[in-house]
Amino acid sequence: MSESTIAALAARLAAGQTTSVALTEQALSRIDSHRAAGGTAFVEVDEAGALAAARAADQARAAGLVASPLAGLPVSIKDLFDVRGQVTRAGSRVLDGNAPALADSPAVARLRAAGAVLIGRTNMSEFAFSGLGLNPHYGTPRSPFDAERIAGGSTSGGAVSVAEGMAVAALGTDTGGSIRIPSAFCGLTGFKPTARRVPLDGAVPLSTSLDSAGPLARSVACCAAMDAVLSGETLDARPASLAGLRLYVTRDFVGDGVDAEVAQAFEDMLSRLSAQGARIVPFDFPELRRLPEINAGGGLTAAEAWACHRDWLTRDGERYDQRVAQRIRRGAQQSAADYITLLAERRTMQQHAAERLRDADAWLMPTVAVRPPRLDALERDEDFFATNALVLRNPSVINFLDGCAVSLPIAPGIGLSVCGLQGNDARVLQVAGSIEPLLR
Repeated sequence: MSESTIAALAARLAAGQTTSVALTEQALSRIDSHRAAGGTAFVEVDEAGALAAARAADQARAAGLVASPLAGLPVSIKDLFDVRGQVTRAGSRVLDGNAPALADSPAVARLRAAGAVLIGRTNMSEFAFSGLGLNPHYGTPRSPFDAERIAGGSTSGGAVSVAEGMAVAALGTDTGGSIRIPSAFCGLTGFKPTARRVPLDGAVPLSTSLDSAGPLARSVACCAAMDAVLSGETLDARPASLAGLRLYVTRDFVGDGVDAEVAQAFEDMLSRLSAQGARIVPFDFPELRRLPEINAGGGLTAAEAWACHRDWLTRDGERYDQRVAQRIRRGAQQSAADYITLLAERRTMQQHAAERLRDADAWLMPTVAVRPPRLDALERDEDFFATNALVLRNPSVINFLDGCAVSLPIAPGIGLSVCGLQGNDARVLQVAGSIEPLLR
């Protein structure tokens, strides 16, 4: 299952070459092996529920009822979403005492209605507030390419669950790159849709202005299939023709301090695209260099996270990952006027982007400026915070602009982001789909 796409597995199920029970048992076996080896991708595995759902999927298929391409396929859920009968901890110990959820969050309910087998809850950065995926409570998932390196966050366990064949796809969230970073670090395809397309009710918020939910999977088509279920909207994601596509590239901000290996992989991909007839269009976007200044006080994420967490921090602050608590507390220093100014700066930046990218089919950038860092290089707080900021830098631009993006794996631990502005989800998937064959 580790190398299989949603379409390939759905075809095998349709042809009677396998069953949902067999695929689910295989996924559960891989989870057992992963855990036995010290892996920490999952914080909770619902073996009984998954097998019951798999048996129901097989019975429905035998009766001619197939709800979607996801029917009967194991999918993992980030520990941020309510799943009925389970406690939502958001990667934290602070919510340990909460009662089990009485109902599925809408995103989970849609997956269940589509026939997906919910295999378990995946590990994450506490409260989704880090791009690195470290978790002092439940352990830190590691890169499938190198166990000494991190898987990226915050959807760290979700990425590992797919990369190591424990799920066909993962439901994740993305506030500043939390789908695309682990997808890049783990050799997957990740899709961050325009924020409001997938409902986030029943999910623990980080930043209500920036949060979005989407899939991590093995292909663009897999992401589109997941998105159709999660959003309730079937986009035309058929690959575009590369010839004549206008692919915009800026060195401003997103090109600063890029690792030599990342830069080489990115430039090689631009050359291959050009050779296939795509037009690589350099452009200037100097306003992006103001983002560190605009977000110097912690930005919208800290302000909105503080609004959610201030009571919990007062009551249970010592139970937090202290690096997460420190970042959230920055929001307490922002005034209402600061917050209003942030919103105005965001609108202005979006206007600049709309003007500069008016004629683009997509905007390309390295998903992350660096390869997956080693875990032992993040022991000191100053190294952790500096690396976290650099890892989040490129993908968070798209969240600030309220855009959408697909991260494609172009080398081990390195991703190419195909980006668009608000509402251009279909075009981003089409362009990503046209680039995808070049990865092989």
